[in-house]
Amino acid sequence: MQSFRTELENPIVEKDIIELEQKIRLFREGKIADEKFRSLRLARGVYGQRQQGVQMVRIKLPYGRMTLQQWKRISDISDEYATGNLHLTTRQDIQIHFVSLDRTPELWHKLEQDDITIREACGNTVRNITGSDRAGIDPEEPFDVTPYADAAFRYFLRNPICQEMGRKFKISFSSSEKDTAMGYMHDIGVIPKVRIVDGKEVRGFKVMVGGGLGAQPYLAKTAFEFLETEQLIPYIESVLRVFDRYGERSSRHKARLKFLIQKIGFEEFERLVKEEFKAVKSKTYPVDHAAWPETAAPAAGVELPAFTIKNEKQFEAWKKTNTFEQKQKGFYGAYIRVPLGDISSSTSRTLIEKLRPVVADDVRVTANQGLLLRFVRPEYLPYVFSLLEEAGFSAAGFDSIADITACPGTDTCNLAISSSTGIAAALENVIHDEFPDLIYNNDIKIKISGCMNSCGQHGLAHIGFHGSSLKAGGKVLPALQVLLGGGTLGDGHGRVADKVLKVPSRRGPDVLRTLLYDYETNAKNGELFHDYYDRNGEKYFYELLKPLADLTAVKDDDFIDWGKEDTFATAIGVGECAGVMIDLIATLLFEAEEKMEWAAQSFANNAWADGIYHAYACMIQTAKSILLDENVNCNTQHGIMNDFDKHFVETGRFKLDGSFRNMVLQINQHEPTESFAKQYYQQAKAFYDSAQQYRTEKQAANVSA
Repeated sequence: MQSFRTELENPIVEKDIIELEQKIRLFREGKIADEKFRSLRLARGVYGQRQQGVQMVRIKLPYGRMTLQQWKRISDISDEYATGNLHLTTRQDIQIHFVSLDRTPELWHKLEQDDITIREACGNTVRNITGSDRAGIDPEEPFDVTPYADAAFRYFLRNPICQEMGRKFKISFSSSEKDTAMGYMHDIGVIPKVRIVDGKEVRGFKVMVGGGLGAQPYLAKTAFEFLETEQLIPYIESVLRVFDRYGERSSRHKARLKFLIQKIGFEEFERLVKEEFKAVKSKTYPVDHAAWPETAAPAAGVELPAFTIKNEKQFEAWKKTNTFEQKQKGFYGAYIRVPLGDISSSTSRTLIEKLRPVVADDVRVTANQGLLLRFVRPEYLPYVFSLLEEAGFSAAGFDSIADITACPGTDTCNLAISSSTGIAAALENVIHDEFPDLIYNNDIKIKISGCMNSCGQHGLAHIGFHGSSLKAGGKVLPALQVLLGGGTLGDGHGRVADKVLKVPSRRGPDVLRTLLYDYETNAKNGELFHDYYDRNGEKYFYELLKPLADLTAVKDDDFIDWGKEDTFATAIGVGECAGVMIDLIATLLFEAEEKMEWAAQSFANNAWADGIYHAYACMIQTAKSILLDENVNCNTQHGIMNDFDKHFVETGRFKLDGSFRNMVLQINQHEPTESFAKQYYQQAKAFYDSAQQYRTEKQAANVSA
């Protein structure tokens, strides 16, 4: 691991990678508990697979952006450490699979050579910040949100306030009122707005908070119709502080921000957020958008190699459905449909080298698992298409009903119940073979997940499916839950799909046929799918599809899932989407001591706010360990404060000047100054030392007894 010290210029990244290598070694030696280690590796983008002994590595691409060199680096990494496949995700990450745990530090080191991180791509952290893929070139955008999304990514990466939350936290930046980044289903989603104040243009955001998918979807609430841009990051920090302190930590199924808001009410949530503002690191956080580097367009008159287009009709369809003129006149964006989000490293390298002269050095992974090439001159479009045609990625109908979104499902995921990729391919075949004109239909979206957790975003689809199971004749067969009527409405509004009924997975294509034939036959002239669905109502569709749910005449094939050969059996593992809860007392105290060390390191760098938060986390962690030693379970940081006072301070078992709660909550009653930081640190250290002494005395008394 010494090479990391000499080859990486960033000492913070270097420390991260060396720490991961050391923790892997300690884990192999049995010196770190499995649950603790799992939490640590998840926060480093290393995620367990359905297959034992190998890992999925999630590569974090803020707002989906990668340079051509980064794309090549990821391709090379996949060849060397994984399977040679790149899986594009709905959160605009790239995942590679079947990676050896012991090789992940080396893999991370090589990614960082091209400024690519895996830090906080998984775990109870701020996940990859997503953004509209058209940001910066969108003809309908009030301004480019990219600099602001980038600033948010950098501000919260490694930020102490969001390293060990109760659950993950998702943020999105849309480029226009179309809300293509789906702000309405994020913990925080923003849409750019402009106002004229005293004759000057003022930039701001409409801010939505508390949305989320999963098994229980919630639409976000509007926090601000207009929040000036320099106030956005301080607001997000305040929200994260509240979520960290009051969010659920025992039941992960109730631990997202949406459940906290539901529990305490939006008015109380807003009050708590305002209360935190005094403690935030920056009261304003202006972003110098004018300094954001402009994307260099490819040169005109490039001498291209000879090429041919094999299918002119398909080329015309591709131009119509997969390209658009940018706000920069004379340049086009060109989308690549990537079936199931899977593209090989060898195909990637070929495209990178051949596309380099005719596209910008800025490729975006899209939220529906495709790619966007930017700044293509119109005269280069035939050449670009010819390359895609040769590579097998020239399909028209980007973001149409034919462009189905699907998570990896039972291919690799621990939580998946039934196949999502297999049924997605079958449904695409139905559209291609039986409804070919629907490649021009961008109104209807089909999305599929392997389980109810909605990584494939089935909960916001016009036609959605998620993996499930049914019993027939005493045996279990793979099934699909059918959902209808979800979707994006624009300007922060959306619809959650209704659960209609379950059918055997093998009947999924018949579900789609039935719905599309009925829509073609019975929809009024020009009637969009949402209007057609609302006019008929959920019960109509239940009755329409009910014959396909009949289990009295199942066939042998119904017991074999799509893409599989063996008879179906449910094999759900332990999910890692939200990390794990760590209840080992010794581990908690060790972590508390570690947080004091981090506080001291922050103070050495004059990072007073960071050090204060580390000291706060130390006190919470220490109190939790003492409570658990008495079998008092804790499910929120707020509850830990109250319980510690109740069981220890008020009973006189633990001596403090005043209440533990009041001591801890000084954090949101003071500005993060140097003097307060040092005072708070000393209080945290004294509390930790007292707790260690208390536990030592208790253990000694137990031995004597």
